Amino acid sequence: MTKYENKTQSDIPFAPTVIELSPVPTIELAFSNLSHLPGCLLLESAKQLNNSNNQPLGRYSFLMADPFETVIEPVGSKRAFDRLKDLMGKYTCDPIPDLPPMQGGLAGLFSYDFNRSIEKISPPKHDEFELPAVVVGAYDTVVAWDHELNQAWIISQGFPETEPAARKHHADTRGKYFQTLLELGGLPSSSRFANAKCEPKVELSGSFDVTGPPGLQSNFSAEGYIQAVQKCIDYIHAGDVFQINLTQRLIFPANCTGVELYSRLRGCNPATFGGFFDLSLMKDDLGCPTADAQIISASPERFFSVREGLVETRPIKGTRRRTGRPMVDIQAREELVASEKDRAENTMIVDLMRNDLSRVCLDDSISVTQHCELEEYQSVLHLVSAVEGKLRPDCDMVDLLQAVFPGGSITGAPKVRSMEIISTLEPTARGAYCGALGYLGFNGNADLNILIRTITSSGGWWQIPVGGGIVSQSNPAQEHEETWTKAAGMLRAVTQNTAPNNR
Repeated sequence: MTKYENKTQSDIPFAPTVIELSPVPTIELAFSNLSHLPGCLLLESAKQLNNSNNQPLGRYSFLMADPFETVIEPVGSKRAFDRLKDLMGKYTCDPIPDLPPMQGGLAGLFSYDFNRSIEKISPPKHDEFELPAVVVGAYDTVVAWDHELNQAWIISQGFPETEPAARKHHADTRGKYFQTLLELGGLPSSSRFANAKCEPKVELSGSFDVTGPPGLQSNFSAEGYIQAVQKCIDYIHAGDVFQINLTQRLIFPANCTGVELYSRLRGCNPATFGGFFDLSLMKDDLGCPTADAQIISASPERFFSVREGLVETRPIKGTRRRTGRPMVDIQAREELVASEKDRAENTMIVDLMRNDLSRVCLDDSISVTQHCELEEYQSVLHLVSAVEGKLRPDCDMVDLLQAVFPGGSITGAPKVRSMEIISTLEPTARGAYCGALGYLGFNGNADLNILIRTITSSGGWWQIPVGGGIVSQSNPAQEHEETWTKAAGMLRAVTQNTAPNNR
């Protein structure tokens, strides 16, 4: 049984509809065929690798669309957690053995600014795009891939029906509907062509031209960002914090659809926890406005996962650029692994995540299973740690989300004071960036990323925020350069059909 007590469903056993897909469809084609549907959400592991314990990361990918219910909440709303708990209590299912872990559930976006629903954080000076804090769909049908076995399935739960016969009929109908879309293709709609090249519709606040292709701008000048880093260091020396994550927002005029941009990004910067989410056709029964926006992510960072009550979080701290030149990259690896500054930065966030997990996990269950291990991605090298804990019987996945959001690796430590400082130093709202994209399954499984290496397409613009952790040993000019290292893969994608980037 799941931890959510089900008061509305019959005790009669129910078998979801499971359709094995043969031949296995490519993710590119399946995504294209479903991208016209409202709430199209792809959680993709375009890059698979093993962790330091030789356990696979990025084994599964999931595609879903057309949710039967939605939760859309504006920044500052206090209703989101209650609404999520209500849905998780109403719709439950037992895990189906030997299938990928997402088999129906709540999935979508928790923007960074959802922090203002949890803590009393002042708003930033500017929020031109006004993205909601939460946009989540309840998905009854999922297309799931197991990359290790090279297999794929449609899993259909039949929700929102709860009476067994009606639920089974609905599950069969929805399963066959998605199978037809995968085989024959979807019908194009305005959603597919949303955010194509057009005149930007949103006026930017305080933007600066930066080195790169014509049209690329930032919310900081180079000198302004370096001065902001120095202010972070001053806060650290004054004893306010130990670490602050500071971000600059790069922005570029859109020159293709969000679907096309995601295809570019996954090709030139494949990631373990990537994804695409179309918010533009989402509707909420409570009348909350959504946004004409799409989230396009190549994130390498897991926020948290849950399997049989075991929670894992994988914070990233420590970055070096990969050049493709073997001797230079070997030196970068050795330098990163030996860096006291980067290891200290990582260890601070490990301690923060241990503290966050202690709010909802059994005291004696929390352990560090990986510390400052090197992981390699297309453009960068990272130091990655992992912390695990066993969820307490009186806590559920929504409690976990509330206890740990947002991830410490993108705020700093202590978390609340760092977020307060971020709100004064960063001139614009982060929106989706540094929030989370992923799922809370009706079967008790969960997996969410942290939205770094993420582009938000909205209002004719592509927002490309990049940042890094500032500690007392930080060099402001080097921290500024590190943001460009992290931007490299995304800039390759956004400038694919434009003048080359000069950085």
